[in-house]
Amino acid sequence: MADTMHLKKDEIVASSLQQMQSQLAAEKMPLREAVAETCRILFAFGHDSGLSGQITARAEKPGTYWTQRLGLGFDEINADNLLLVNDDLQVLEGTGMPNPANRFHSWLYRARPDVNCIVHSHAPHVSALAMLEVPLIVSHMDACVLYDQCAFLPKWPGIPVGNEEGEIISKAIGDKKAILLSHHGLLVTGSTVEEACVLGVMFERAARLQLLAMAAGEIQPIDPELGREAQRWVSTPKRMEVTFAYYSRRASRGHSLPPL
Repeated sequence: MADTMHLKKDEIVASSLQQMQSQLAAEKMPLREAVAETCRILFAFGHDSGLSGQITARAEKPGTYWTQRLGLGFDEINADNLLLVNDDLQVLEGTGMPNPANRFHSWLYRARPDVNCIVHSHAPHVSALAMLEVPLIVSHMDACVLYDQCAFLPKWPGIPVGNEEGEIISKAIGDKKAILLSHHGLLVTGSTVEEACVLGVMFERAARLQLLAMAAGEIQPIDPELGREAQRWVSTPKRMEVTFAYYSRRASRGHSLPPL
């Protein structure tokens, strides 16, 4: 006779989280490899938009971070062609130049010591929402990783290459993990590269779900308490690590992937 059928939900949740922590395993990549893999994963999931978009991660030395070289697409990035830059976007290691739009990353890193990785892309469904000036609505269990974690910038400040844009975006995101930028795209942050990558993939999925639902009728909200519960459930570091590993395996099987 099963002896867990009498347990309350919170007891099962706690037990399951403990079990996942001890039994789920994923090999953690070195930082530069994880950044490069994030670029390839995002390409595989349709986030590429020519040379637009940046993925950055804090490096060991304060005030420095890794990013891709301008002129390369997400699918062309590897650990060896990444650039190490400082807050002023001066190249400290590597060959080439970073995207000048990386400047708002510098502002965000200064404002948020908890952020170690930033993903910014112009994924198509997110971009469609951005064109409508419609905030992201999280109303499905899969998207709850972003529940109460997505800010909205309703006014487009123009190309994000000035310090003004850095100030605006870093203020608008506040203490949240993500932001939808009107007429622009998505930006997500993570305490790890794995977390930022997963949030980036799920942001685009959430936007796709929202557009499908909006075309069919009126989106109904989920209970806030349940939304926050789901957000906590899917946001553990271990869950992020194994999800990142799955995305990596999936991306390695080919670049033409159907949307999640």
